[in-house]
Amino acid sequence: MRNSVDLHTPEAFDYNEFDTYVMRTYERFPIAIEKGQGCRLWDTEGREYLDFVAGIATCTLGHAHPALIETVTQQIQKLHHASNFYYIPEQGALAKWLVDYSCADSVFFCNSGAEANEAAIKLVRKYAHTVLDSCEQPVILTAKSSFHGRTLATISATGQPKYQKDFDPLVPGFVYVPYNDIKTVEDTITDLHKKNSRVVAVMLEPLQGEGGVRPGDLEYFLQLRKICDENNILLVFDEVQVGIGRSGKLWGYEYLGVEPDIFTSAKGLAGGIPIGAMMCKRFCDVLSPGTHASTFGGNPFVTAVALTVLKTIKKENLLQNVQARGEQLRASLRAITQKYPTLFTEVRGWGLINGIELKQEIKLTSLDIVKAAIKDGLLLAPAGPKVLRFIPPLIVSETEIEQATEILGQVLVKIS
Repeated sequence: MRNSVDLHTPEAFDYNEFDTYVMRTYERFPIAIEKGQGCRLWDTEGREYLDFVAGIATCTLGHAHPALIETVTQQIQKLHHASNFYYIPEQGALAKWLVDYSCADSVFFCNSGAEANEAAIKLVRKYAHTVLDSCEQPVILTAKSSFHGRTLATISATGQPKYQKDFDPLVPGFVYVPYNDIKTVEDTITDLHKKNSRVVAVMLEPLQGEGGVRPGDLEYFLQLRKICDENNILLVFDEVQVGIGRSGKLWGYEYLGVEPDIFTSAKGLAGGIPIGAMMCKRFCDVLSPGTHASTFGGNPFVTAVALTVLKTIKKENLLQNVQARGEQLRASLRAITQKYPTLFTEVRGWGLINGIELKQEIKLTSLDIVKAAIKDGLLLAPAGPKVLRFIPPLIVSETEIEQATEILGQVLVKIS
C-alpha cells in the first residue's frame, strides 16, 4: 500500500502525485483547500482566502454553517441512503417545500445540474411525442453562449462550441438562437415549421452564468412567454446557477416576472452536497414509472440537508442580505470601472451573481486577474476570457464585500 498524503502536514501535499492518480480534466490553481468557515477558506499551508467562488455558486450558507453541521450529523446517524423503491419522508418534505415556494406542481430529484437538465430534456421530448399531434422531429431552442451541463445531451443543448469540440456526433434536436433577441426566436420557429420540424420547447437561463453573467431582458422574456403560450411551446428555465436565492429572489424567474413550465435547480440547493431537481407544472408532468430514474436522487441524506438550506434562507432573511450586498458589490465594482476605464467596460448581474467585463482589445484576461487575486488571498471565478465573476456565499457580510473589492483594487494596481 502506498503512503497516504497527510493534509495536515503542509510539506506533504504533492501536486504532481495528485495528478498522477486523478484524471486531469481540470486546469487547477496551485493551492490545495483543506478547511473552511463562513466565507473563508484555508489551504494545506495555512494560508487564508476570502471565498468569492463558493464552490461555483454552490456553498449557499458558506462553509461549516451550524445548521448544516447539525442536520448532517443527525441524518447520517439516522439514515443516509435507502432506495426509491420506497417512500422517503425527507424527499417528500423537500418536494413539498419546493412546490409551496415556486410555480411547480411536482419535482424529480437527481444529483447534479446536468442531470436535472437531462431530465428536463427527456420530459420535453416525451411531452412532444405523447401530447403534441404529429410531432416526429421535436426541436428545442437554446441560446448562444448558454451552458447547460457536461453530459452529451446537455453539451448539445449548450450554445458554446468550445464545450462540444471532439464530442461529435452531438445529440440532434437543438437549435441555437441569440440570447435576448425575440425576433430571431419568432423567425426560427417559422423557418423550422416550413421544414417539417416543430419547436416544442425553449430552454434558457434567466441569467447566463458561464456565458458571461448576462441577465435576461424583461421584455424579451415577457414576449417569449406569450409566444410559447400561443404556439403550445414549453418554456424551460435552467436555474442551476441563478436559483436558490442567488439573484436576490428565491428563483431567477421571479426577477423576470414570468413563470416557466419546467425549471431546474442544483448547485446551491443543498449548499454543497450533490443534488439536482427538475420541477414542472402539472399539465406537462408526463414521466411515468420506468421512464426516468436515479439511484441516488433524493436520498434521505441530501434531501434533509437541502431542506435545511432552504429553511435557513428563510429563517436568516438571506434574500434581503443578497439584495443589499449585491447592490454594495455592484456599486464598488462600478467605482473600479471608473478608476480603470481603459481596462473595464461594464458591471452586470443580479443579487450575488455579478460580473465585471474587461475590454476586448486589451491583452489582460479574467484568468490573469483570478491568478493574481489568489496570491493576495481572494478567490474569484472567470466567466469566459473577459468576464470576472463574483459569486460569494449568500451569508457574505458588508465587511467582506469591502475587503474583497479592496483586495481587487490592490491587485489591479499591481497588474495595471
